[in-house]
Amino acid sequence: MKLSQLLTAPNQLTLLRMMFVPFIVINLVAGHPRWALVLFVLAGFSDGLDGLLARTLKQQTVLGQYLDPIADKLLMTTAFIILTMPNVMQPARHLPVPFWVTAAVIGRDVLIITVAGAINIITGFRGFKPSWWGKASTFVQVVAVGLILLSPVVGYSFYLPTVYTLVALFAVVSGIHYIFHVARLMRDEEAQREEANP
Repeated sequence: MKLSQLLTAPNQLTLLRMMFVPFIVINLVAGHPRWALVLFVLAGFSDGLDGLLARTLKQQTVLGQYLDPIADKLLMTTAFIILTMPNVMQPARHLPVPFWVTAAVIGRDVLIITVAGAINIITGFRGFKPSWWGKASTFVQVVAVGLILLSPVVGYSFYLPTVYTLVALFAVVSGIHYIFHVARLMRDEEAQREEANP
């Protein structure tokens, strides 16, 4: 890996997003949901900004392709685990986050990693790309965590059951869809090889 890849503005923003994670956790555990919300919003903003900068400045790198999803998973997984723990958020209706929601989020990621790892070991295929459903699921999770953190700040939590259902639904559907998505990617790569070597 070249140092120049690490020093690009998009990758620096991605690293900054990863650095937000422990401070979000510290503020939640310390009972400061407002600060946790502010930091989470900044982290989410940086997620959109790093991709925009990479395209605008033509600084898309191989490192960035790996760092960005890692940062997303680190932020989301940590957030859902902490928000599922009792006595982290101040007592309110529909809090903490139900275990089944966090299990769906983490289970999806475990499924994708397991499938991708097994396929890579067996076939050597490496052309894994995110699916539209996967991107939609990540977006729903980001919005959901923001709304969960907002709940104790505004004093309303009536909308949380709907949020939880949407998070779990998108996680399950995107996880199943990814299996078919990878199968299509493999077929496309095989077709390209056949065209190149008739």
